[in-house]
Amino acid sequence: MKRALLVIDVQNEYFTGKLPVTYPEGSFENIIKVIDFANENNIPVLLIQHTNPGKDSATFKKGADEHKIHEEVLKRGYDKIIEKNLPGSFTGTELEPWIKENDIDTIVISGYMTQMCCDTTARQAMHFGLNVEFLSDATGTLDISNSAGEISAEELHNAILITQSMRFSEVMSTEEWIKTAVKYKYDEF
Repeated sequence: MKRALLVIDVQNEYFTGKLPVTYPEGSFENIIKVIDFANENNIPVLLIQHTNPGKDSATFKKGADEHKIHEEVLKRGYDKIIEKNLPGSFTGTELEPWIKENDIDTIVISGYMTQMCCDTTARQAMHFGLNVEFLSDATGTLDISNSAGEISAEELHNAILITQSMRFSEVMSTEEWIKTAVKYKYDEF
């Protein structure tokens, strides 16, 4: 099993912008933990950065401070930054060719938002025949209210995890993932 960690959209928009992530508590700290673990264990780290096209974008506007990847993430080692314009990290990007070139068969999902870019990317990966490990406490979201109704961040996050676990991903906590990755590393020898 050759993994790559995707750190999806951990950008200032989710901290100081219009979309502050609120659930689960500690998701950012867990994202940092999995980045550090991946770097220490030679698991490639790909930073995915969302950009809304158009100069009048309300969020993720290129050049705005909210568009930038969080500085704590950038301080850590990473292999590549991949820019995307749609929820799926594979759509119109160089992610799929990079994964093929590097013989990756498993992607690890971390980042924001659980129900949008993380969910879409996990589904795309499964459709491409990849194994997917979805980190339950290193992904996150916020309360949503729109014309279809309202849902709390906790309910939304948990609904996506349940759905992911049905077919698309192996859902696990940060600690479970680290134990699995360590076990696999030693089982190789």
